[in-house]
Amino acid sequence: MMNKVHALAKSVQFSDGDMIVSLIDGRTIAVPLVWFPRLASASQKQLTNYELLGDGEGIHWPDVGEDISVVGLLRG
Repeated sequence: MMNKVHALAKSVQFSDGDMIVSLIDGRTIAVPLVWFPRLASASQKQLTNYELLGDGEGIHWPDVGEDISVVGLLRG
């Protein structure tokens, strides 16, 4: 039987057109910001104003109305 691993976000950063999500288990996910049009057109101040949902299962940007799940990021 395989144990389920829950990927949980710890922090979010942005650089060179990428969103970089650090997970509590040490992994890092980097995805192109253009995958998320609302985030791609947001200001740096709006991007850095995020909230972790649940225990880090998702990320919410209140200024731009964007919600992204960590599982969704892992699935691509």
